[in-house]
Amino acid sequence: MSATHIKLPAPHGVAQDCPTREVLDRVGDKWSVLVIVLLGQRTHRFNELHRAVEGISQRMLTLTVRALERDGLVSRTVYASVPPRVEYELTDLGRTLLIPLGALATWAEMHRDDIQAARERHDFVVG
Repeated sequence: MSATHIKLPAPHGVAQDCPTREVLDRVGDKWSVLVIVLLGQRTHRFNELHRAVEGISQRMLTLTVRALERDGLVSRTVYASVPPRVEYELTDLGRTLLIPLGALATWAEMHRDDIQAARERHDFVVG
């Protein structure tokens, strides 16, 4: 988990073991969405992912793909070669996330300027 990841308390009436909360804890972290989107394009080797996700450390990428694998969203295949080759790809379950993540990306692009304007208004009033 990244140092910037903040665990918020559950809103009143939302249990810690709520399925929605569990999924959002996974896909709402700083790196998982980026890895899922990249793997949605094609299978990647570890170093390809590392180069493609700007700012992620090797350790954080390792933790991220392990967590996604544990949740059944990513599969890891090791090929017996010298040196060993490891590839990551989305599972069928992981692919089901591409539609809602695509919708979120579209929404973010459509409203980027609106959000920036709201931030500037807020910062002007508060500052």
